Amino acid sequence: MAVIKNAAPSAAATDIGPDRLTGKDVVKPKSVHLLEGLLGNDDRLLVPSKAMPIAKVKPGRNKIHTIITQEVKRRGRIGSLRLRHAMIIASFILFVAIPGTLASIYMIFLAADQYHSTASFSVRSIEASGGSDILGMFTQASTGNTQSDSYILMDFIRSERMLAEVEKKFDLEGIYHARGLDYFYGLAGGLPVEDKLEYWREMVDVNYDHASGIMQLQVKAFDPQQSREIAQFVIEKCDELVNNLSAEARSGVLTSAGDEVRVAEERLTNARVAVRDYRDMSQEVDPVEGAKLAAQLIGGLEAQLVQMNADLATALTQMGEDTPRVRVLKARIASVEQQLDSERQRLGSGNVSDKSARGSATGDVAGRIQKYEALETEREFAERAYTASLASLEKARLDASSKQRYLAVFIQPTLSEMAQYPTRFLNSFLVSLGLLFAWAVFVMGYYNIRDRT
Repeated sequence: MAVIKNAAPSAAATDIGPDRLTGKDVVKPKSVHLLEGLLGNDDRLLVPSKAMPIAKVKPGRNKIHTIITQEVKRRGRIGSLRLRHAMIIASFILFVAIPGTLASIYMIFLAADQYHSTASFSVRSIEASGGSDILGMFTQASTGNTQSDSYILMDFIRSERMLAEVEKKFDLEGIYHARGLDYFYGLAGGLPVEDKLEYWREMVDVNYDHASGIMQLQVKAFDPQQSREIAQFVIEKCDELVNNLSAEARSGVLTSAGDEVRVAEERLTNARVAVRDYRDMSQEVDPVEGAKLAAQLIGGLEAQLVQMNADLATALTQMGEDTPRVRVLKARIASVEQQLDSERQRLGSGNVSDKSARGSATGDVAGRIQKYEALETEREFAERAYTASLASLEKARLDASSKQRYLAVFIQPTLSEMAQYPTRFLNSFLVSLGLLFAWAVFVMGYYNIRDRT
């Protein structure tokens, strides 16, 4: 370190010190050295001078030079590092460098290789085309609204039910047990189902593309053949689920349509039984036809009555009242009139207020026609409802068949030849970056609290 040399009294206005640019000793005024000392830029504090001898300092003189010299002696290259700087370096080594190095060593040398098997599929439906041309008859395969079915499959693959199905087929603890010293990516034995489900979701990944409706399945395992077998089994279970959902939908539609057909059929049967009972009771097939015959009979009797009245009038002009011909004509006229009244009573009671006679099944023709028309109307309506329900059942059957869902697998599970997981360098970098970020946040928080307090 540079030592301030006190000059003689004759040279009190100047002093010798090293120059910053050339490093040579130059003569500077003491006022310049004093100003540089106050500003911390004194060359004599920075550039050591071995050629300059240590001078004795007289007490009471050059106090500023004495203080600066003592401050320089207290500072050194090691002493300039404060305690907090050492603590920061130590914390960086302890919490960033060492854990990052250990994580990198584990990822590169200890982590077991994982092989993946990928498959692509989508849920499709066959819907009838609405085209009315001949081309529409041959283009009946189209993609229906299967987005909800795709979401169902995604939840099913990641569900506990799928885990249980896979455990029935495979020994998951044997397939995913820890390899060597790699206990981080392995599956420990005797875990609860929640931990197994979490591990299963880490080893199985499924993605769904909303635009194309394509689902991509990826299964990871420590053996490529095992990952392929598990992926194939998952696809089989997904296909089974889609078929079951489609069958349940078709069964529901057909069951509802079948119930409507059974109700309509029962109604038609009751209407037909009512018509048959009425015919048995009235002893006529059709009251309308009977009314037509009664009207014809009444018309014939009225014509005969008119003719006989005419004959009686003619006979009375030539014969007396007691002649046999006149008595015969009068007797015939009375008989025809009686028959005519009887037939008219059968056709109608003639009393509008007589509701019981008018509405009875065995009474007049008008009442029988009214009852028969009500029964016949019910029967015709039941027949039409039954016909409509049969058409609805047929349409439901066709719709159920045309809207059938199925799983279209266009990329079968692949067999990996090179381990792609775990991503060793990327994971090492991410771990180191995370540790560095956490350490930097801690240090910044420490300085922030220190500056505020």
